[in-house]
Amino acid sequence: MSRVTDIRYVGYGVVDFDAESEFYANVWGLEPVISDDGRAWFKTQGHDEHQVVSLRKADANRVDVIALATETDADVDALAEKVVAAGGRIVHAPRALTTPGGGYGFRFFSPDGLPFEVSANVARGTSRALTRWEGLPERISHIVLHSPDHKALAAWFCDVLGFKTSDWLGDFMVFLRCNSAHHRFAILPGPPCLNHVAYDMPSVDDMMRGIHRLKHSGIDIGWGPGRHTAGNNTFSYFVTPGGFVAEYTSELEDVDFATHEATVHIPTPQTMDQWGIGTGGPQTLPHPHPNPGLFTTVEA
Repeated sequence: MSRVTDIRYVGYGVVDFDAESEFYANVWGLEPVISDDGRAWFKTQGHDEHQVVSLRKADANRVDVIALATETDADVDALAEKVVAAGGRIVHAPRALTTPGGGYGFRFFSPDGLPFEVSANVARGTSRALTRWEGLPERISHIVLHSPDHKALAAWFCDVLGFKTSDWLGDFMVFLRCNSAHHRFAILPGPPCLNHVAYDMPSVDDMMRGIHRLKHSGIDIGWGPGRHTAGNNTFSYFVTPGGFVAEYTSELEDVDFATHEATVHIPTPQTMDQWGIGTGGPQTLPHPHPNPGLFTTVEA
């Protein structure tokens, strides 16, 4: 069955283009991808995904697209048909992509109006083995969204895009997988928007070294360091100059995609953070608000 298999990149529109570009290039630990389209593209050094972040100058800070991977062109076509059959709005039908790395894909809106892309056969980028203590992110780990009807959106991810439910935190946060990672998406109640994008670090030591680098760049930790229960991953949350939340994480649990059975975790402070030593908390991070331009297109 055709399904989404991973995350590719997140595209943002930002008011302060220079500050956000400086953050990803010189603070967060990404490297530029050459492009002549007027946007800033970035990749990680530790993985061969062609890009993980795209930035463009905009009148408001917003998510332009969340790009996902599937295996083949035929899977792209099949998933486009499933989105249409489920009543989804298509931005553009499957076609050759002109973004860096090329490939074949289509864009559409989620039921909440957030823009997504599914693609296959995107060129692979360069990569190298990261060494311990470099404190650099390897790849996008997972994305967390808010939704006015989070249970319905989770069902839509499973029924249309082929995700499976890995865990629940009470009945208000659901964790979804599309491969062996415990979760590539999680969904919370709230207005339709991005909550945060998390990046895998090679080790807990690398996460801590990354925290150190941000601290010395004048960016304080918003919440952490800590370790969640669902997924058993470590966490540390920060806010970019554009007001988006980004996370360094490590040791996310691997599960069997086909057979893993979901657990419902009872929400407690120690469930949210097993270590219980971190500073801040979710209340210290930006409050969710609807993503500007829901159900409106941005040129791909």
